[in-house]
Amino acid sequence: MPSIDWDWDDVTMDARKRPEPLRVADERTTLTGFLQYQRETLAMKCAGLTAERLRERAVRPSGVSLLGLVRHMADVERTWFRNVLHGEHTTPHWPRSEGGAFDVDTADPAEAFEIWHEECARSNAIVDAAASLDATGHFGRDVFSLRYILTHMIEEYARHNGHADLLRERIDGATGE
Repeated sequence: MPSIDWDWDDVTMDARKRPEPLRVADERTTLTGFLQYQRETLAMKCAGLTAERLRERAVRPSGVSLLGLVRHMADVERTWFRNVLHGEHTTPHWPRSEGGAFDVDTADPAEAFEIWHEECARSNAIVDAAASLDATGHFGRDVFSLRYILTHMIEEYARHNGHADLLRERIDGATGE
């Protein structure tokens, strides 16, 4: 899997700077390439915004914000790769109380992005160490393959990137992929 080496100052809304997944590759490379592409899409949607703008909610009563999405995806990465696939017993980065990761009124964007980047890097290491896409992990009695987890994560990011696109357009009119 490509390493995550984001230089936050280099992240822009320019989709041409985001590397696309390889068009001809094996299954593992294709899945990890699309996951990384979705991660970079979320970073791109947040690029260049102030802390206040990152905290802006979509529309009341929704609590969804770009910063909330970043915090949520950090916990989603942690849950699926560390807890389910790797068998760790980590706790959420943010309380599961009302709002949880989406309770961003006083949240520190730098902290959120650092945690998200760390979780993505841990996820990559776990994927890299897995013998094959058939490697499995457990959540309770349910068993999940690495193939399933990667596909689910692509879907999770893609869905939330749609939210991020609408949020960014509402915040400053920026649109795009």
